[in-house]
Amino acid sequence: MNRVVITGYGVTSPIGNDGDSFLDSLKNGTNGIAPITKFDATETGITLAGEVKDFPYDKYFVKKDSKRMDMFSIYGIYAALEAIEMSGLEKEKIDQDRFGVIVGSGIGGLPTIENQVIRLHEKGAKRVSPMFVPMSIANMAAGNIALRVGAKGICTSIVTACASGTNSIGEAYRNIKHGYSDVILAGGTEATICEMGIAGFAALTALSTATDPTRGSIPFDEERNGFVMGEGAGILVIESLEHAKARGAKIYGEIVGYGSNCDAYHMTAPTPDGSGASKAMKLAMDEAGIQPEEVGYINAHGTSTPANDQAEAKAIQLALGENFRETYVSSTKSMTGHLLGAAGGIEALATLLALEHQFVPPTINVMNQDPEIDLTVVKNDSKPAEITYAMSNSLGFGGHNAVLCMKRWEE
Repeated sequence: MNRVVITGYGVTSPIGNDGDSFLDSLKNGTNGIAPITKFDATETGITLAGEVKDFPYDKYFVKKDSKRMDMFSIYGIYAALEAIEMSGLEKEKIDQDRFGVIVGSGIGGLPTIENQVIRLHEKGAKRVSPMFVPMSIANMAAGNIALRVGAKGICTSIVTACASGTNSIGEAYRNIKHGYSDVILAGGTEATICEMGIAGFAALTALSTATDPTRGSIPFDEERNGFVMGEGAGILVIESLEHAKARGAKIYGEIVGYGSNCDAYHMTAPTPDGSGASKAMKLAMDEAGIQPEEVGYINAHGTSTPANDQAEAKAIQLALGENFRETYVSSTKSMTGHLLGAAGGIEALATLLALEHQFVPPTINVMNQDPEIDLTVVKNDSKPAEITYAMSNSLGFGGHNAVLCMKRWEE
C-alpha cells in the first residue's frame, strides 16, 4: 500500500483566493459573509451569502471562457491550476495516464440552467444555447480541469451533495493508496449563488434569514437558524509518497484514513442520534490505525442549522467516546458559509493548514454556545495547538457521510 501525501493546493473562497490569504483569514477569524450582490435577492427573503470577492479571472481565463463554461467549472480550474503551480508538477515529466482528476460538485451549473430556462420561456426552444448542456452538467468541472492540464488517468465527478468534495478526496486517496494512480487533483467546486439556488434552499427553510453578517452563519450558537450559502473551490494535489519524493516535491501533509457511509434515514435531515456520521468517523480512524484520543482537531460540518449541529455533536461524542471533550472542534463555515459540494475541498484545506501550522481555526460570532452541544468548540479566536491527527467531516442531503483523517507531515 502507498502512503498518500498532499503536495499542493489551490483555493478560491469568500475569505481568500490563494493559500496565503486563506490561511491568514482562518487565523484571524475573517468573516466572508456579506449581503448578496450577484442578484436582487429581495423576493427570496434571504439577505446574506458568502460570495467570492475580487476573483482574479484574468490570471487564467479570457473573456470567451465565460461563454463556454459555468462559474463552477471556472472556479474549479482556477483552484486546480493554483494547486499545480504550488506543487511544481510538470506534466511533461510525469506519466499522464496515471495523472487523474476527481472533482465533485453538488449541483453543477445552476446559474446556466436558470439563465437558459428563462431564455427558453421568453424566446423559444431555438434560442437555447448550444453550450447549455456542457456548461451545466456536474461532471464538467472535472472534465474541463483534465482538458486544461492534460490529465489522462481517472477522471470522475462525485455528486453526494454537501459531501461531494470530501468523497472526491477520499476516493482519490484510496485510488493512489492501492496503486492505480500516481497523482490526482481532488476536491470540490460550486457556484450556486443565484436566484434559483437561494430560492430553492430558502423554500426548504434551510437558509438563515439573518440580515446582520455577524449573525448569519453561527454554528453551535443557540440562536442559529439556518446556513448561509457560499461559493468557490478547493483542490488538493494528492500523490503517492514515492512519486512525490522521486520528483523532490515539498510535502504539506498526509491523508491516512477515509470513512463513507449513509444514514438511510431521511432525504434532508441527519439521523438525530448521530449514529450514521459517527460510524463514518470510526471508519476513518480505523483506516488510519489510530485511537479516538489521538484526534486533536475536528473540522466539523457545522452548517449552523439546528438539526445538523445537534446531530453532529452527538456523532462526535459517539465516535470519540468518553474523552470527547479533549478534542478541539470548530466550523470554518462560520467564516465562509456553506459551499455545498465545494465545502469538503476548502475544509480539507483548512484541516491541512491547521496541522501544518499547529493551530485551530475558530468558529466565529458564537455568542452563546447551545448548551445541548457539549463539545470543546473553539470560539471566535484561533487557538495554538499541538495536533498530530485531525478529521474533516462532511454530511450531505441524502444521508451521505464522508470523513477524512489527516496527519501532520513527518517522515
